[in-house]
Amino acid sequence: MSVGRAEGGTACADPGGAFEQVSAVADAVLYEGYLLYPYRRSSAKNRVRWQFGVLFPRAWAEADGPVAPGVSGSADSWYQRTECLLRIRRPGAAVRVRLRCLQMQRKQVEEAGPDGAFRPVESLRTDDGTAHLTFDEAVPREFDAVVALEDLLRGEHTVPVSAPAGEDVEPLPGGAGRVVRRREEVRAGVTVAAEQLAADLCRLRVRTTNTGPAPDPGTSRDEALRRALIATHTLVGGDGAEFVSLTDPPADLKAHAGACRNEFTFPVLGGEPREPGDPAEPDAAHVLLSSPIILPDHPQVAPESPGDLHDAAEIDEILTLRTMLLTDEEKQEARATDPRAAAILDRVETMPQEVFERLHGAVRSLAPVSSARPVTPAPVDRPAWWQEGADDGLSPSTDTVLVDGVPLGGGSRVRLRPRGRGADAQDMFLAGRTAEVAAVFHDVDGSVHLAVTLDDDPAAELHSWYGRFHYFRPDELEPLDPPQRRPMT
Repeated sequence: MSVGRAEGGTACADPGGAFEQVSAVADAVLYEGYLLYPYRRSSAKNRVRWQFGVLFPRAWAEADGPVAPGVSGSADSWYQRTECLLRIRRPGAAVRVRLRCLQMQRKQVEEAGPDGAFRPVESLRTDDGTAHLTFDEAVPREFDAVVALEDLLRGEHTVPVSAPAGEDVEPLPGGAGRVVRRREEVRAGVTVAAEQLAADLCRLRVRTTNTGPAPDPGTSRDEALRRALIATHTLVGGDGAEFVSLTDPPADLKAHAGACRNEFTFPVLGGEPREPGDPAEPDAAHVLLSSPIILPDHPQVAPESPGDLHDAAEIDEILTLRTMLLTDEEKQEARATDPRAAAILDRVETMPQEVFERLHGAVRSLAPVSSARPVTPAPVDRPAWWQEGADDGLSPSTDTVLVDGVPLGGGSRVRLRPRGRGADAQDMFLAGRTAEVAAVFHDVDGSVHLAVTLDDDPAAELHSWYGRFHYFRPDELEPLDPPQRRPMT
């Protein structure tokens, strides 16, 4: 096995650039929620940070009892466990693992006293008018390992990794003071193992554990973060092997996929999805992203996005417009808060008009996914959605749509059958559950979605009162019985 460190060492080779294919999405995961609009330290939402993939030392994380594992990393833990299926394509196959995380760095502003001593302060303005603020930053870390698959099948391999403690001092102009950036050592172990399931198939397991010394159990979370791995996620590449989708596995591997245990992380296929007609297996890829945030297979950052806004590029236009409206004082505070906030302001203020116009939106496809099941399409003889009277005659609470010859509308009982490929990852967790239709909604592109409430959701009535529903296409629903007409309230 070979091991390299991307910072302070040599990273392992990446044949074919498999990891590069998911670099933009992986960076979005790394900095998700790092600093939120309006990017100022004084903003309430920036006082509670580091919400995904946080791995603390075990003794601190379990001071109040064992952590309850889940499929995503929005809860604090001391480990992550990824299991996936790997198809072996040739002899001598190897697995490449890249652990990525943030190491917290305390940026402390210190004021110079008349005796030459420095004292910590929350803020300091130098003679040139620049503000300097105390704030918690982060340093990105990467750790790589390569191991032959045949070695993994003989026994698990553990790789110790660490990010060293450090201190950097930056003098401020005019002798007003200094900025000191301090980091505590972070240690972890990455254990990789494989289990043979068939001649050309194995189950791969990657477990990351914070192995550093634990702070006192009474230590605050803000202080304990100094010894945590933050936004922890893993890239896994196959050299001579391919990963199978766990979200939409092939029929013959569904049982094996269902037996994979993933805790505090959610593995998805990376890179571009294969085109129809590609002779290669469509539900496989050479790279896997195991993320603390639930994602679909083959996640992509919108190509129109000019840069990270720490929200996975979902609302670039809104955030860009609102950032433009910040006052000069607010922008000054944002710049003093964090260099990444300053970079966002620079990008927004210098954004060319043609780049800004691309943020307004793009139509990827208006064609609904085809279905072999009989579904009566929405009427097409209505005026275009932007014309007056386009929604005349539509009634979400009384409209119906035919599915398998059964009219579904308000009060109908259904079983949820979300599409495999192309379905929202959150919807896949609802597969097989029963629900009641609340309304039928016609979209502006002519498609139809049905709003449903889950039968076993104790808050279903409250969600209905608020108008909060799950939405599915007609071909994702299986009628259970004739509709019991009940108008939406």
